[in-house]
Amino acid sequence: MASCGRPLAAFAQTPAKRPRIAFLGGSGSRPSAKSVAAFIEAMRALGYSEGREFEMEYRWAEGYLERLPALAEEAVRRGSDVIVAANIQAVVAARDVTKTIPIVGLLLDDPVGLGLIKSDDRPGGNVTGLLASVPGLPAKQLELARDLIPGAAKIGLLVNPSNVSDVNQRQEMETAGAAMAVTLIPVETRTPEEIDPVFPALARERVDVVIVLRDPLFFAQRRTIGAAALAARLPTIFGFRENVDDGGLISYGINLSQNFGRAADYVVKILKGAKPGDLPVEFPTKLELVINLPTAKAIGLAIPPTLLARADEVIE
Repeated sequence: MASCGRPLAAFAQTPAKRPRIAFLGGSGSRPSAKSVAAFIEAMRALGYSEGREFEMEYRWAEGYLERLPALAEEAVRRGSDVIVAANIQAVVAARDVTKTIPIVGLLLDDPVGLGLIKSDDRPGGNVTGLLASVPGLPAKQLELARDLIPGAAKIGLLVNPSNVSDVNQRQEMETAGAAMAVTLIPVETRTPEEIDPVFPALARERVDVVIVLRDPLFFAQRRTIGAAALAARLPTIFGFRENVDDGGLISYGINLSQNFGRAADYVVKILKGAKPGDLPVEFPTKLELVINLPTAKAIGLAIPPTLLARADEVIE
């Protein structure tokens, strides 16, 4: 007798495809790094566990920003559902290869000026996320240099000209420096190999302080930079506290882990059907001042008590 039943396999449920989130980073790091862990933990708190509700793929440029376009192309080719871009150069690289896959930027810098979004309130395209800075932050860092060393007249700038964010920061610094009658000595560095000569060169220029701009290369090479500044006995000011954790003197800027954690809210909303163009860009709500006292002692610098009193954290 012919069977009229359907094969059992026909009733099997096809496992639902887990969303694939591509993480595109300009620096060199590991998935267990503190900031990335903040993102994963925030996703879990929102009901999305890695390996169960979503898959995560990491791509790192290791500080070589010219690698980002190829990494972005690979993320698109792999069929990513969302791209989380750790810096503005990564956002630009991703936006150049897709106008449809949602992109969440963790450290946006002048996204309107770069044509990535239409406005902060209504981005309008496939890019949204969180800003890396607030207006006037570069000027505040120059003021911090003056508070650290009263009368500081020559300030070094470590700049990566291949990063659009650095270009913007440098312009703001130059405007603020002119208003404060400060002479800025910029040194351009594009690769890890170019970092070693920087601090001896700035020491020969007799700069009072060095401000290291927010940049994936300088984040990836933070231990090298911390050691080089220490050897040259030069005070350093950074935008991320991670640089201070690894030997830098002072940081003043956003909390990087907080931005990574907040990005999870954007990703989950997108996975639930929200359009990135409808999700407003978020401004930083707090800037943090962190001071490394062992580094100050090592370079023979006494931190003014007024500066210590203002610090959010002092590393003993």
